[in-house]
Amino acid sequence: MISGINQGLQGIRVGTEGVRQNAAEIASAQTLNGQGSTRELTEPLVEQTQNLRQVEASSKVVAAGDEMIGSLIDVMA
Repeated sequence: MISGINQGLQGIRVGTEGVRQNAAEIASAQTLNGQGSTRELTEPLVEQTQNLRQVEASSKVVAAGDEMIGSLIDVMA
């Protein structure tokens, strides 16, 4: 259980860092090219969506682990 929560937290960290990097790529493409070309913006935008989904899935893993720990505490109390 604790291992699952740790994996979920790691997934959130990785996803958040990915979103941060994607945002920087999008901002720099727009700054360098005025408005940015479609080709330079497409990949970071798609990756940003993937990273957001990773954060969402990882948060569900953490929530499930938290719920399981709560149930165990209730049973043992």
